[in-house]
Amino acid sequence: MPSQAAGNRLVGIIARRSQSEFFMKVPLCSLDFLERAETVYPDRIAVVDEPAQPATPLSQLTYAQLGQRVRALSAGLDALDIAQGARIAVVSHNSARLLELLYSVPAFGRIFVPINFRLKPGEIEYIVNHCGAEMLLVDPELAEVVSGLKVKHRLVLGEESDRLHRFDSEPRPWQPDEDATATINYTSGTTAMPKGVQITHRNIWSNASTFGWHLGINDRDIYLHTLPMFHCNGWGMPFALAGMGAGQIVLRQVDGPEILRRIERHGVTVLCGAPAVANIILDAAESWDGPIPGSGRVRMVVAGAAPPTRTLERMETVLGWEVCQIYGLTETSPLLTINRPRGEWDDLSPSERAQKLNRAGAPVIGARLRSDESGEICARSNVIMQGYWEQPEATAEAIRDGWFHTGDGGVVDDEGYVHIQDRKKDVIISGGENVSSIEVEDVLFTHPAISEVAVIGVPDEKWGETVKALVVSAGEVSERELIDYCRERLAHYKCPTSIEFRSELARTATGKLQKFKLREPYWKDMDRQVN
Repeated sequence: MPSQAAGNRLVGIIARRSQSEFFMKVPLCSLDFLERAETVYPDRIAVVDEPAQPATPLSQLTYAQLGQRVRALSAGLDALDIAQGARIAVVSHNSARLLELLYSVPAFGRIFVPINFRLKPGEIEYIVNHCGAEMLLVDPELAEVVSGLKVKHRLVLGEESDRLHRFDSEPRPWQPDEDATATINYTSGTTAMPKGVQITHRNIWSNASTFGWHLGINDRDIYLHTLPMFHCNGWGMPFALAGMGAGQIVLRQVDGPEILRRIERHGVTVLCGAPAVANIILDAAESWDGPIPGSGRVRMVVAGAAPPTRTLERMETVLGWEVCQIYGLTETSPLLTINRPRGEWDDLSPSERAQKLNRAGAPVIGARLRSDESGEICARSNVIMQGYWEQPEATAEAIRDGWFHTGDGGVVDDEGYVHIQDRKKDVIISGGENVSSIEVEDVLFTHPAISEVAVIGVPDEKWGETVKALVVSAGEVSERELIDYCRERLAHYKCPTSIEFRSELARTATGKLQKFKLREPYWKDMDRQVN
């Protein structure tokens, strides 16, 4: 035992030395994942590019080659005097170049802004102007769509953007700050204009690590990018995959037979997507000649809307795949819950297992969820956004009393599993895409024959839910005419698939639309008010 005098001396020494000599805190940075892949798996194939695209494909890159391109691209941005903290926007289908940007732009202090390629020119222009992007990179197929947009630097992805790379110099050093904004991901909300969700390096790190842990990502995995990379940074999967040296196969366009072919060709083990993608794959499996690729090997993560129990059951019985459901929002990076088959369910029938998997899931490590007094699901976690870009009022409304308010109504059962029952926010999720009902209403209101309109989501077996407009007309107009009117002004996934004419719409005494009453007839036979 040390003497009292020795103990006192030790206390004195500790008191005189700075705390930093005893404790180490290394900032969490999005680059950590790629750096590990470069160190541990430099010669492994990192990404196989989409072969059928308008730009010359990058074919396949090892993690060493991908790392070289990421640094060369950042050095090229330095050469253009694009400062750290500047916003770089991109509108693109899935491609190796988009993946490269996702790794490169935040890694050296800039902010990446991936934009939904399905948006109309005016919608893209709003986002570019709102975030103040200095550069816009665009898929060749979409170059004409944004040709009139004013931005300091505009480049087409491919040979033109490749000229940015400076392989003869290192990028300007950046002192990592885990609380710095890494990406701004625009999401449709309860207002017509989308909000820019600020995701920090800490958010990315926490999400990727917990996602990879819960899903069991390892160096034997091969991932198929059916999920658009612009969707919340591919849900964070590109980072989780790189950290474990997993291979990534790029898919530009969702196509059921092609998904099965690539799973067979590349030995795919993991993919993510909305329930609509699962249904597309199931449809393709009906006419597939021979054993279903990936049977007994593939695990598919489904989110964006709750898949019907029948879909979950068929994914096991028809495809032979393991299905996991997750729940989250762009504002939560996105992972909040996961529902993956448990050992306790092994003796259940596929139908019984599907019933268990139909819940949104249990909180992931580090997430705390509760249902507040109004029935709204609230969350606390390291994956919660920093805020909405230049919208402090919206941020204060979403994050109150130390909790993020999801806008989704639900309950937490006795096993700790979350059940989403209704959507408090006025957002329709169709095929995994967020649609602001107010945005669609605003467009319909510009038609001279419309006096009143309410846009709601109704159940749809393929898309989870689809957009329906209830209108009171002040003149002669057809359903087809109104749908076409919207399709000329909005991304097609936002447009109504059906129009119903009414003599009046349910309202409160103060004139507010009662959308729960308008939705009720379409959802009355469902066990919850979102699908």
